[in-house]
Amino acid sequence: MDTPLLSRSALQARRRAIVKTLCYRLVMVLITVTIAFAVVGDVGDAINIGLAANVLKTGTYYLYERAWDHVAWGVDPSRSA
Repeated sequence: MDTPLLSRSALQARRRAIVKTLCYRLVMVLITVTIAFAVVGDVGDAINIGLAANVLKTGTYYLYERAWDHVAWGVDPSRSA
């Protein structure tokens, strides 16, 4: 039984959003840890601050991306796959 194209596209879009999220958050963790270290002067504290802040931000960003997938504004329907 073949799966509908829509389901496959949705799965690919979800995977793409996850990969984009993880790559983006990795960069943001490095930036946050660097700034935290500059402020607090302790590597351990800077890493804890960077990880805690970015775990929350990663989930938030993923949900935000998924929500925008349901917004048709600004999307050209003739270019959808």
